[in-house]
Amino acid sequence: MTDPLIPFWVVIPAAGVGSRMQADRPKQYLPLAGRALIEHTLDCFLGQPGLRGLVVCLSVDDGWWPDLPCASDERIQRADGGRERADSVLSGLDRLVELGADDADWVLVHDAARPNLAESDLHRLLAELRDDPVGGLLAVPVRDTLKMVGADGRVTATPDRSQFWQAYTPQMFRLGALRRALGEALAAGANITDEASAIEWAGQAPRLIEGRADNIKVTRPEDLEFLRRR
Repeated sequence: MTDPLIPFWVVIPAAGVGSRMQADRPKQYLPLAGRALIEHTLDCFLGQPGLRGLVVCLSVDDGWWPDLPCASDERIQRADGGRERADSVLSGLDRLVELGADDADWVLVHDAARPNLAESDLHRLLAELRDDPVGGLLAVPVRDTLKMVGADGRVTATPDRSQFWQAYTPQMFRLGALRRALGEALAAGANITDEASAIEWAGQAPRLIEGRADNIKVTRPEDLEFLRRR
């Protein structure tokens, strides 16, 4: 277990609509155990003594957030989200700079719809990466056989699954390095799907920290039902 006083900031991109959920609201506001999904996600960090600040990146026309009790929590700041995840995260990092964060500070970026982060995983991530020159992310080794598929829907190859991991969050990088990588990648039109891919685009190799497989991201109705049963 790590020293809980390792200082860190958190950015939660939450500007997406979650169309695959086919719900009447963005998925981060769907109910789970009597509260909105995003409230459970925020709780993963708000009780940590090393937390220096938390920014939630929301759509400019988000009408759900103001009704949540956590919207008035002084520990949580709001930033405007963007069209893509990378735009939202970059906006959140800019807000951290306004709040006094330094380029050398650690920032954890976590999915709004990933509410089942275990405290032990969070502590492991912080402990393993605290002195890392690059940073890294929670991940899980792929368990099932993988297939590569051609345009006709037929299998073209079966790659060695030992070389593949599923990328989870939080993803933990220095503020300055991540901010530069995201900004330059977006300006170049690079395909950035998560923070690690921006760091990779900048020529660095993030470290993978194995986490729990139940740190799932809610993307489909069955994901939410799984969490409700737990």
